Amino acid sequence: MFTGIIQSIGTLTRIEPQGGDCRLTIATGKLPMKEINLGDSIAVSGVCLTAVELGPRHFCADVSKETLSRTTLGAATTGSHVNLELALLPTVRLGGHLVSGHVDGIGRVVDKRGDARSVRFTVEAPPQLAKYIAEKGSISVDGISLTVNEVEGRRFGVNIVPHTLQETTLGETEIGRRVNLEVDLVARYLERLLLGERAAEGGPGVTMELLRNSGFVP
Repeated sequence: MFTGIIQSIGTLTRIEPQGGDCRLTIATGKLPMKEINLGDSIAVSGVCLTAVELGPRHFCADVSKETLSRTTLGAATTGSHVNLELALLPTVRLGGHLVSGHVDGIGRVVDKRGDARSVRFTVEAPPQLAKYIAEKGSISVDGISLTVNEVEGRRFGVNIVPHTLQETTLGETEIGRRVNLEVDLVARYLERLLLGERAAEGGPGVTMELLRNSGFVP
């Protein structure tokens, strides 16, 4: 688990194809390498990866075919910058929100504009994720814990303060960039719980009919 509070901007220095998947080498910047052990989890732009090799200022991680197909790591190139965060410890303040590092989908930045010293981004989410995104709720964008300012259809807005612009890859993000999205854990599991015993049967998820029959809407 992670908090969505980025600790360092890393750089992808090597991509080694491994017969359908690949191994990445990532320079860690100011990430505290002395705190990392072989096998530890590290969030890379919101993707939970396992450190399989460690160096003084880098680590290597294997990325599965599934992860390459469902996250922006599949299109990453040598020199790409990534957000890095070590796994959450019980003694660490939870400054953001609980982030699993399991990306739900890829969004796209569709607008960027200044707002005093901050920058406001509008992100378009995949259709299947729109129902999980709520005004003033939490969302992870490239591993960064953010508060949703407003929602309109598939699009949502976030306000990025100067510190976050400086300490994450959002400072170099432009319109058109694809970003990893992870919705709030509570929203994801709430839908499954509302299905009750129907969850084992497959078929459609939460519908208006189900909500009416369960007494949630008139």
